[in-house]
Order: sequence, then C-alpha cells, then structure tokens
Amino acid sequence: MTDLTRLETAQEIVLNAIQPLGCEKIGLLDSLGRVLGEDIIAPRDNPPWDNSAMDGFAVRWEDIKQEHAIAKIPELVIIEDVPAGAVATKAVGKGQAIRIMTGAPIPEGADTVVRVEYTEATGDRVRILKTESGRGANIRPRGEDVKRGDCIIRKGTLLRPAEVGMLAILAKSFLMVHQRPRVAILSTGDELIDLDEQFDEHKIVNSNSYGIAAGVQEAGGIPVLLGIAKDDLNALAAKIQQGLGCELLVLSGGVSMGDYDFTKAVFAQLGAEMNFWKLAIRPGQPVAFGRIQRTLAFGLPGNPVSSMVTFDQLVRPAILKMGGHQTWQRPVVQAVFQETFTKQPDRRHFLRGILRRENGVLTVRTTGGQGSGILTSLVKANGLIDIPVEVERLNPGDLVNVQLLTHNF
Repeated sequence: MTDLTRLETAQEIVLNAIQPLGCEKIGLLDSLGRVLGEDIIAPRDNPPWDNSAMDGFAVRWEDIKQEHAIAKIPELVIIEDVPAGAVATKAVGKGQAIRIMTGAPIPEGADTVVRVEYTEATGDRVRILKTESGRGANIRPRGEDVKRGDCIIRKGTLLRPAEVGMLAILAKSFLMVHQRPRVAILSTGDELIDLDEQFDEHKIVNSNSYGIAAGVQEAGGIPVLLGIAKDDLNALAAKIQQGLGCELLVLSGGVSMGDYDFTKAVFAQLGAEMNFWKLAIRPGQPVAFGRIQRTLAFGLPGNPVSSMVTFDQLVRPAILKMGGHQTWQRPVVQAVFQETFTKQPDRRHFLRGILRRENGVLTVRTTGGQGSGILTSLVKANGLIDIPVEVERLNPGDLVNVQLLTHNF
C-alpha cells in the first residue's frame, strides 16, 4: 500500500479489528483502574435503616416545634445514649429524648434529630435551644443512597476510588473485570544498546521500549519487553515470533524504506495481513498495522517522538478498547494559539504544546524545537496541538484543538 492513509481512517481500521478481552475475577483492592465486566446489583438498601446524620438528640417533632416566637424552650428527659454501632433499647415517648451519634439507627418513636450544638444538656435533662427544618431533620432515610435490586454500577464502567468505595459498601470483595491485554514490545536496529549494556558513544540507548512500555501501563495493558532485534531478517523474525503469544505486538524502527529496514520483509515472511504502511501525519509517517496469526502488530517509527505520538494515536486506543474501556481517545480542548505556524496541506500535524490558563482564557504554544528526535519536546508538553491536514497556516489568536496529555495546566 503506497498511498498515505489518513489518521482517522487508520484509527477506524485498528478499532474495527479490536474486540474487548474476556473477564477475570479479582479482589477489590486490585480493581482500581480496571473496567467492570458485570452489572453490580445492590443486595440491600444503603443505609439499611433510618440513621442520624448528626451527633445530637433523637426526639419527637411534636415535643420541640416552636409555633410562637415567645414559646417556652422545650426541656426533655434523656432516657438513653446510643453511640454509632449500637441500637437503642428504648422507644422515645412524649417529653423524652435519646442522645445519639452520627450513623446510629433512629430509635423507635423518634422522627427528628436535633444537632448537639443546638442543645444544652444537664444531667438527665436537655433543653432544645433551636430547631431546624422541621420533622425529619438530620435523618438519613433507609435506602437514601442505594435501594435493593437497583443496578448501581454498570458493566463497562472504569473503576475509580468512588466505585471501589461503593463496591465495599455492597460487600463485593471479588468482582469480574475485563482482562488486561499483553503487549509485546520490540525495538530494532544495530545502533541500539539497552540500559544495562556498556556505554558506547557510537550507540543509542533503547529509550523507545521503555517509553512504549510506560504508555502500555498507563493504558491498562501489560508490557512484555522483547529487547532489541538486530538488522537481520532471521534475528528480527525470531524476536517477532517470541511476541506472537501476546494480544498485541509493537515494533519501533525498521518500518521505513531504507536498505536495513527489514520489518516489511519479515512481516511478509510470517504471513502477515497488512492494512497500511504509511500515515498522512507528522511526526510518524512510516507506521504499519496488520495481523500476524492471532496477534495484531504495529510497526512504529524509530525516532522517539514519532514513536510515542503514533503510539498515542493508534496503539493506546487499541489497548483501551481491548481492556473493555468505552472511551479511547484523549480529551480535547480548544485553546488560543500563540505563535505563527505554516505547513503543506498534505499531512495532519501534532505539535507538542504547553497549555496555560491566562485571565480565564486557555492558551497554547509549542514547547520549542519540534524535531522527531527531540524527546524533550514531549517531556515539556501537556498537550498535542492537532492541526488538520488541510490547514496551511496558523496565526497568533487562532483557535486550535489540543489533545490533553495531562489535566495539570
């Protein structure tokens, strides 16, 4: 396939090839960030009984209501103390009160709670100095939060701390979640050395594998590092075959048209069914995608920025969908561009940008040099400025779309 494929077409091809993985049973403490694989039905009401929302006194409204401004301050007899976790043994009768703590069940006969700061207690007597909103004040009714039989969290929900807390309330110590895809990661090139190899000024440290592995983890996948494949057909084929037990395979380097770029030949040798080889984007034009046996394979560029940008646009959505997520793209905001930029109307550009909020207006500028080998352009960035194919020029003040890389700006 020699023509450039538009990014949106490539994303559609990739996502259409992906099916969410099956489910597995895990413990609640391991569920944060996972995607729920079952509907969660409440087995009981929460709270399971009417309970006090305040420390104070459980009383009958009839005994404390003030119908006239000059009415006498009510004084009641305290017949019992009920701390949280305990249940009253007595019912509240006329002229009586029970001291009650937050969360304790409302005693029989009481229909209102007066907060402690609105009272004055002496011995077994309490004076009601102030009342609030009427009958039922400061009482949380049974089932106010959750009613038995309701679907509280639906299948496909990303589990955040709030969902984990709710699952604990519902006594779900184990639950079904979507499995995490395994992603085999391989870098190619004779020029590469790994982190633990002896330094050689003529070599380049293999940063791509580690940046990609971090991206895999952020998206909820499990990275499987295959190391470095030398520029040799047999060596590359052997390394690729090691990764074919994983759901996804990601190679970086070797997908251009140079004399030592062997990925295309090895993919053909292994019987790969390829969908595209080049994208109409910058950085990252040489990008391959297809299937080798049961494994979906991506070939990303070797330049570190190109590798990470194309990972973000194609591989990250694939991992998210495979892991059961319902949303695959990064959030997008509009910002005021602060520079001048020109390009040919042939490719979609992703500039690394710094978003700021200035006087209530969201602005963005580039991080400086935008070369595909300048990884600091991504280190400084909190967004990717997305410039459509057809746009040739941007001026200060123009509105641009920015994909959020972080929420801190």
